[in-house]
Amino acid sequence: MEAISSDVNIQLVESLLQVIHSLSASEQALLLDKLLGDVPYPSTVEMMHLAEQGGSFNFWQHEPELYTTNDGEPVAWS
Repeated sequence: MEAISSDVNIQLVESLLQVIHSLSASEQALLLDKLLGDVPYPSTVEMMHLAEQGGSFNFWQHEPELYTTNDGEPVAWS
């Protein structure tokens, strides 16, 4: 957990949290949209790059090959 700076208004933050929690679900969704509206979502290409280069799936490189192209039945595409 990050240390809280001494110049942070904790009371204000707690009050804001109380107000946010008192909002209806649709009001909270609108607030979230307003807060994060300018944050761009990653594109499909960016997500593919992250999955490929990020290292999260590197464990598959050490797994044994369980299946080959000769296993199972071919899928008929229509």
